[in-house]
Amino acid sequence: MSVVGGTLSRYFGLRFLNTVLMVFFGILLLVALLDYIELMRRASDVPNVSALLVAKTSLFRVPQVAERIMPFCILIGAMSCYLNLSRRLELVVARAAGMSAWQFIAPALIVAFLFGVVATTVYNPIAAILQERSKRFEAELFGQNTGSAQSGGPFWLSQKTDSGQAIINAKSSRDQGVSLFGVTVFTFDPAGHFRQRIEARSAVLEPGVWHLFNARVYELQTLPVDLADFRFKTSLTPEQVRESFATPETVPFWELPLYIQIADHAGLVAAGYRLQFQKLLARPFFLAAMVFLAAAVSLRFFRFGGIQKMVLSGVAAGFLLYILQKVTEDLSKADLMHPVAAAWLPVLVGGLTGFVALLYQEDG
Repeated sequence: MSVVGGTLSRYFGLRFLNTVLMVFFGILLLVALLDYIELMRRASDVPNVSALLVAKTSLFRVPQVAERIMPFCILIGAMSCYLNLSRRLELVVARAAGMSAWQFIAPALIVAFLFGVVATTVYNPIAAILQERSKRFEAELFGQNTGSAQSGGPFWLSQKTDSGQAIINAKSSRDQGVSLFGVTVFTFDPAGHFRQRIEARSAVLEPGVWHLFNARVYELQTLPVDLADFRFKTSLTPEQVRESFATPETVPFWELPLYIQIADHAGLVAAGYRLQFQKLLARPFFLAAMVFLAAAVSLRFFRFGGIQKMVLSGVAAGFLLYILQKVTEDLSKADLMHPVAAAWLPVLVGGLTGFVALLYQEDG
């Protein structure tokens, strides 16, 4: 029996893995196609646009989009796998061989957990790096002053030096805040009185200074002055700038602890980075919870009927779990919930819901 059980477990695990990979790469291809079409539409007004550059820009930012829908790939893949096994009566054969539902679900749980570990430790850093490169290609494609380098703007940053305070606004950023575009700077003297306003096409953080390009300086009771290059002092480091301009989703998993440590030492808010770190830690368990949900709605025999309602209930459960995850994330970002609770609550709710439903069906 152990030999038969081991063979069947490997078979069910491989079937689950193949189905999940087919669903994941199918959705990845669909997202890439839609994103490429949308990017080509946006680039239709750009003269001498390169189709290769558009394709590279789209291809490099698709992995991070696919990372967000990974739990749904596991859910859909697991339901598809188990429904197909049930339709072909393979689950009936497994039960006749003495296997319980828990035994042929265990391989899928292991595969989903390992899939989540690889997604966190390998896929996430690669997706973050490709996302940064896509911003560079997009800035090259549409122009560095279009605000297309990074979504989520405008961005604000404040700094203090011996000469006073400066408030920096940028429409977009690149390299996680080291390069800014559409920059406006308001400077004040040590007493807090307004000194000047500076508008620039772009700015780059260099050691001890902000280097502004194509700047126009406005001062009280004087005419504006245009300068090709303009520098003003700063005490900010690239790490501190990244804390203000880099979104947590663009930071690789292995660098998140350093970002959190730097933010704590600098007195900056690190709730977003803590939440992202906990979400990535919880991802393997969240994917395993999706397997429980899928198994609870897809192990019913076809001859019993009601398959459509069960599948719809599984999709609805996944959608509600997604809503719960978004709500807890918003609460955490508003400092109304601890990041650990916000990241792990959907895992517990999804896992316990699927486990209890499956326990009731099998042993209830």
